[in-house]
Amino acid sequence: MEEINLTLIFLLVLFLLLGTGVWVGLALFGVAYIGLELFTSRPAGDAMLTTIWSASSSWTLTALPLFIWMGEILYRTRLSEDMFRGLSPWMRGLPGGLIHTNIVGCTVFAAVSGSSAATLTTVGKMAIPELRARKYPEYMIIGTLTGAATLGLMIPPSLTLIVYGVTINESITKLFIAGILPGLTLAAMFMAYVALWSAVRPGEVPDISARLPLREKMRESRFLIPVLLLIAVIIGSLYLGFATATEAASFGVIGSLLMAASQGSLTWRTFIESLLGATRTSAMIALILAGAAALSLAMGFTGLPKALAGWIDAWDLSRFQLLIALMIFYIILGCFLDGISSVVLTMAIVEPMIRAEGIDIIWFGIFIVIVVEMAQITPPIGFNLFVMQGLTGHDMGYIAKTALPMFAIMVLMVFVLIFFPELATYLPENMRPGPA
Repeated sequence: MEEINLTLIFLLVLFLLLGTGVWVGLALFGVAYIGLELFTSRPAGDAMLTTIWSASSSWTLTALPLFIWMGEILYRTRLSEDMFRGLSPWMRGLPGGLIHTNIVGCTVFAAVSGSSAATLTTVGKMAIPELRARKYPEYMIIGTLTGAATLGLMIPPSLTLIVYGVTINESITKLFIAGILPGLTLAAMFMAYVALWSAVRPGEVPDISARLPLREKMRESRFLIPVLLLIAVIIGSLYLGFATATEAASFGVIGSLLMAASQGSLTWRTFIESLLGATRTSAMIALILAGAAALSLAMGFTGLPKALAGWIDAWDLSRFQLLIALMIFYIILGCFLDGISSVVLTMAIVEPMIRAEGIDIIWFGIFIVIVVEMAQITPPIGFNLFVMQGLTGHDMGYIAKTALPMFAIMVLMVFVLIFFPELATYLPENMRPGPA
């Protein structure tokens, strides 16, 4: 009973701080400080300073700002326009037509971005006007794009996987490789939904009578070559063991700068804007990580994670029941917090539970990213909903409604991952050992 009361106090302080508009990172610091001062004999100041420095000085964390900078550079190039031009000749013949460019475009950009918001903004700016001009239904344009953009959280490089790996001290490279097959599987499930929609409602699919010859398709595909090469360099260097995540991020930054320069879109202004954008995002995530480290320390001294893990263990849940309970928990939590905050806030409590159950840590990272993806499209805090509202001006309720089928597909993907865990574990187990 004592651990429940302590948990309620922590949650009350956290939501009180968040409700007053305090930044998430500072709110975590506040809860940690109160926990150390009131419930332990450890000096809060010294303990927090040591922990913050240890959490912030990790070499692994250097991959985070580099991947963010790479996404910021590509966001300011003509990549989205080139992607649509290169993809559309191949997508128009599929059941559902050019709606597939939303999903495939998000999948491709996710592999060089790591952020669902950047993926949604970049692909949406080009795809929405083009699909509207071709008379595709608005609800399909909005829904598929809002849902498919969440692939930016799973397909490497994923910012959420970096944060998860740093939080539990796991290999970022293995987590990246683990996200490839589940990410592609989820993208295929999204495309299957579009094909099913076209079969059920064929009258809503615009007739694209003009069929391009193979030579024309190949000619238009040249616009995809630079970004595909960049993806191959990043993921290939990781899987083959040539580079660590940080080194692959460096390759990505150099490649994105070369792409922007070759397009003629790399100006001094875009260079500075990309640096500032990456700095703002990196600083925000770093503050959240530092706050989460301090909170984990406070929880450790109070013995709360161990007590809660024991309390839940007393329920005698099976592994499947525990995973379903965690899925529901993170979906609810995602209604109020962004994905990264949800991960770092809960890992101190959740990690002992999953280790005690013998759940693979790499596999669980992919599981939690899928569930966090759902939070991107659930009101009231779903970040993709805000981004899409800014792009289209639609009401939040309408956008959430159009994305509901994509949410259901993500729930289905959780069960696919539970019953076929090899989707997330096969590649990491068979990759070449990387550099130290």
